[in-house]
Amino acid sequence: MDQRAAFGQVVKPEILNRIALRYRLLSRMTLGFVAGALAVLTFPPFSLLLLVPLAYSALFVGLRDLSFGRAFLVGWAFGLGQFGFGISWIAESFYVEAGRFGTMAIPAVAGLSAGLAIFPAIAAALFAEIARRGAMGSLLACLLFATSWTAAEWLRGHVLTGFPWNLAGYALVDYATLRQTAAWVGSYGLSFLTVFVAALPGAAVMASGRQRLTVSLMALAGIATMWAVGTLRLQSDAQQPPGVDLRIVQGNIPQGEKWAPENREATFARYLELSTRPGDFDVLLWPETAFPGFLDEDTEARDRIAAALPDGRVLLTGVPDRVPSEYGIRYFNTVQAFDETGEILTGYAKHHLVPFGEYVPFRGWLPVERLTAGLGDFTPGPGPRTLALPGVPLVAVAICYEVIFPGHVVDDLFRPDWIFNATNDAWFGTSIGPEQHLASARMRAVEEGLPVIRAANTGISAVIDANGEIVARLDTGETGIIDASLPSARPPTLYASFGDWMLLALILASWSWALTANATARFRRMRKTVMQRCG
Repeated sequence: MDQRAAFGQVVKPEILNRIALRYRLLSRMTLGFVAGALAVLTFPPFSLLLLVPLAYSALFVGLRDLSFGRAFLVGWAFGLGQFGFGISWIAESFYVEAGRFGTMAIPAVAGLSAGLAIFPAIAAALFAEIARRGAMGSLLACLLFATSWTAAEWLRGHVLTGFPWNLAGYALVDYATLRQTAAWVGSYGLSFLTVFVAALPGAAVMASGRQRLTVSLMALAGIATMWAVGTLRLQSDAQQPPGVDLRIVQGNIPQGEKWAPENREATFARYLELSTRPGDFDVLLWPETAFPGFLDEDTEARDRIAAALPDGRVLLTGVPDRVPSEYGIRYFNTVQAFDETGEILTGYAKHHLVPFGEYVPFRGWLPVERLTAGLGDFTPGPGPRTLALPGVPLVAVAICYEVIFPGHVVDDLFRPDWIFNATNDAWFGTSIGPEQHLASARMRAVEEGLPVIRAANTGISAVIDANGEIVARLDTGETGIIDASLPSARPPTLYASFGDWMLLALILASWSWALTANATARFRRMRKTVMQRCG
């Protein structure tokens, strides 16, 4: 009896300790999931700036004293909350053809969210492991947290096909002065600064005494610096507008009706009717695959376009294209330029294709179909290209999904004067997806110092100036046109000139400053201690 009692006294504390550890992990994973869900509200169309420090500080505090594996799980829970809610709009695309793909909507979004959540998990585990191995102050811990987060975001934007959607810095898209920092360090650099500043309140809560005041002041200093840098850029002299008038046409054709043969004539007629409404323009812009067919092969359709174009005017329109090759027919998603005679001037083929939407990766092994109608997978184009058109400033083209990739929209060797983003967000209905997509386009404008002109089938079409400000827009579900002047370009930004090397320079400079400040503080404390002992 005494032995059993003694055995119970030994085992019960261990069991209780395990239960406590599991409960602690579960509670922190729950905190991480809620914080990730709150992070969605920091992005457009919500842009609740006060939730930025709440979301990232909660994750920062929740990772304290955790092992690599447990931190990974907490970070994964954060990512599951962020992506589970943040990209839920993808499910809409499966219901366009509900009979074929509707049952896949929830599993596909859940699986994609769980996969993308691995990147915040990597950031959390990396931060926790390094922080656990060496004692560091609050500022260094926040800097490590922001560095780990940014590294994981950069990987998310490049691994496999990349998916840099809802980067942390996009919480600042709707705040004119704060988003301007991206002109120097890009969107990944803006994420680094955003997460660093956002984690400081959490560090301040965990700090004590004078250190709490220092951390709090650093948060205010970070915000003030970004505001000052943004204000300086907004107040700098802008170049004269090029004097080019645009007409953007938003046909508002539902995706479920767009490719039906019986609707083809009505679709084409709607675009022609909107294009010929009273008003002057130099460039006519139609969205991605506006013409439901192979326009370069349709002489009658090109003759009707020629009749709708005034002399000296140019049409840029999204169209599918097919080219015979020794391996069979190759299909491309393109933007083609036509003059007033209906002749093709030039074109651009989309190079960054949407997995499962425009092609099936590992087609030989994956027994799945594309979500989009078509005769075969699309072939990627060679990459960013600048188009030279008569009477039109040099233009870069980004088709739909391509505009979400920082630093991969413009030909670095042949800088354009503006970016044309032809897109089709009809797949996503009236969800938050088109607003988030628009946010990416606005960030490309700031990064490159170039206006972005967006033509979308069902919205959101917009004219965006080189500061990322929306000059004019047609919202989701609207049918109509935008007549506007092409905004002026700015001189090449630092990010446009050096790309993500600016991100690396920012991180190295931040660590150099922080380590120097930390070493200086330690030296002063040691000197003070020595003087006190000697005294």
